[in-house]
Amino acid sequence: MDKTESLLTLPAPAPTGPTPTAATADAGPPARGRRDPAWVRPALAALLLATALLYLWGLGASGWANSFYSAAAQAGSQSWKAFFYGSSDAANSITVDKTPASLWLMALSVRVFGLNSWAILVPQALLGVASVGVLFATVRRWHGPAAGLIAGAVLAVTPVATLMFRFNNPDALLVLLLIGAAYATVRAVETASTRWIVLAGALVGFGFLTKMLQAFLVIPVFAGVYLLAAPTGFWRRVRQVLAAGLGVVLAAGWWVAIVELVPASARPYVGGSQGNSILELTLGYNGLGRITGAEEGSVGGRGPASGQTGLGRLFDTENGGQISWLLPAALILLVAGLLLAGRAARTDRRRAGLLLWGGWLLVTGVVFSFMSGIFHAYYSVALAPAVGALVGIGVTLLWQRRTAGVPRWQALAATVTLAAALAVTAWWSWRLLGRSPDWYPWLRTAVLAGGLAAAVLLVVADRLARRAVPVLVALGATAALAGPVAYSIQTAATPHTGSIPSAGPAVEGGSGPGRGGFPGGGRMRDGGQNAPGGQPPAFPGGTQGPGGQFPGFPGGGQGQNGGRGQIGGGQGRDGGQLPAVAGEGRAAGGGMGGLLDSREPSAELRALLEANAVDYTWVAATIGSQNASGYQLATGEPVMSIGGFNGSDPSPTLAQFQRYVAEGKIHYFVGGSGFRANGGSSASQEIATWVAETFEATTVDGVTVYDLTTGQEG
Repeated sequence: MDKTESLLTLPAPAPTGPTPTAATADAGPPARGRRDPAWVRPALAALLLATALLYLWGLGASGWANSFYSAAAQAGSQSWKAFFYGSSDAANSITVDKTPASLWLMALSVRVFGLNSWAILVPQALLGVASVGVLFATVRRWHGPAAGLIAGAVLAVTPVATLMFRFNNPDALLVLLLIGAAYATVRAVETASTRWIVLAGALVGFGFLTKMLQAFLVIPVFAGVYLLAAPTGFWRRVRQVLAAGLGVVLAAGWWVAIVELVPASARPYVGGSQGNSILELTLGYNGLGRITGAEEGSVGGRGPASGQTGLGRLFDTENGGQISWLLPAALILLVAGLLLAGRAARTDRRRAGLLLWGGWLLVTGVVFSFMSGIFHAYYSVALAPAVGALVGIGVTLLWQRRTAGVPRWQALAATVTLAAALAVTAWWSWRLLGRSPDWYPWLRTAVLAGGLAAAVLLVVADRLARRAVPVLVALGATAALAGPVAYSIQTAATPHTGSIPSAGPAVEGGSGPGRGGFPGGGRMRDGGQNAPGGQPPAFPGGTQGPGGQFPGFPGGGQGQNGGRGQIGGGQGRDGGQLPAVAGEGRAAGGGMGGLLDSREPSAELRALLEANAVDYTWVAATIGSQNASGYQLATGEPVMSIGGFNGSDPSPTLAQFQRYVAEGKIHYFVGGSGFRANGGSSASQEIATWVAETFEATTVDGVTVYDLTTGQEG
């Protein structure tokens, strides 16, 4: 056996401790024991170093990335109350529309290193490196170091993973916590350990504090694997799973309980909810509403913002290049691995591992495919660990089978299955690369030719000289990973900003370089200003008007080509009105911010807002969190986000806003962004109308500003 074959067929180390019983003797590769071969540690170190380079390289080019979360991290670095609740501003007017765990890491980093792009983004990159390492450790325990290295490498170069581990959305921390929960489940299954299965539950619970109910998608899978494979009696397994459920509740529930029990007057408003309730946010806008599309106060839901539902969603134009490069191979290898397990003992670890990662992939993938609410392509990063694990496990299992002394037909079946998985991967990469026909067109041909050649040679590998086997393996691995690696490098080399980033180059059919996006408008080009083709994106309830106007665009904003918007707002989806933003300041297409991204104010406007800032609770108020975040990050001072992210939350009400103004707590009102659809509060529209009717407008570098301390218009 040559060196390459030995790398893929090395068994996992032998276990220590008591001799296995009859119930566990067939349990598959043991978990611990003799040391890994000498090559494992250098290979792992090289993988982690390459991952760190990919995730940290040029990181600062993305600036504030998602300024919505960057502003909240800045607020948390100034106020421990804002830190705890995840407030958008240090004066605690409203929270972000998620639970705050990912903000805690960024806020602590900003407290230590100051407010800058690296302090915001480096924690996410380090979470990515840690995710690759923990995935290696998890897969290695039951399937050997080669499988672990393959799994880690696939995760590292999955384009959507490269994107999200260089960005400040909550997904980076969520992925690490779920992989950690999988590791704890593996450890629990090995010895029927109550401590480890409860830890798995606690990590999932903390995942809830990161991105709410999405973390719970893996619960039935982890619980089912433990109930099936743990080497102990049935009723003890049931009790242990119930204890793990209690771990989930305690880890997630303590923060929820505090927020619900603290009087509303003593805490910020819960952003994203219509009733100032974290439970409403959990079950509605960020919960079942994402499944059904009934997301009151959102600007997406059913329609273009969510894309087409169905089994093809993860392979379509918007999502395919993010996650699906090795998804067909993962599914093929999952089926093959389960067939190989056959009628193995209940506690068989090979089958348990396949069920754990296969269940994660299938349950999460089906939910993502059919959810009718808001769905963005970057959500699919949650599938990347499962895809990597299944590829690593499947490749090593089938490679071992072809040389394991089994009947020739079984070895041939394993070889043909491996070749088929490689050929399908090469063909699918060819298809995905073809969606960007002008982007390195030679790569598409090289991947297909190399992959098909490697698949054919794999079938006749027994007839090749042993020296040719390493070349064959290298050719196959290169063909399988060239597409996602190229996409990942392009992603790392491209700045990403806004709320809806996407990985890879522009693709035909509405995909841009991934710098943000608008519902119905696809990903945007030119720094997030235009949809593909240079046309303004489609907004709910409006169509493109003459001269580049955005009809009904909130804020009466000026379109990119100088078109004036409506002060009174326009018609939203389902009959909802788009709240007006007082004045005629430029909107997202060419000025100070929008629904999905912010803009940096000019030096003149910044100086105006910073003047006498210590005399006010909020130096300014404006509609929409992204709009507010641009001013807040530029000045370092609290800026009130009226209506939260979508401008549709009843925070503050008109009466509350009027009281703040009367008490001299707000200096300026700035025209800008925010609109509502699918229902929601009209408070922001009422405030904008009252300001426009009550105070005199001035224009500062194209942005409409009202001084709320100068008294009412006569």
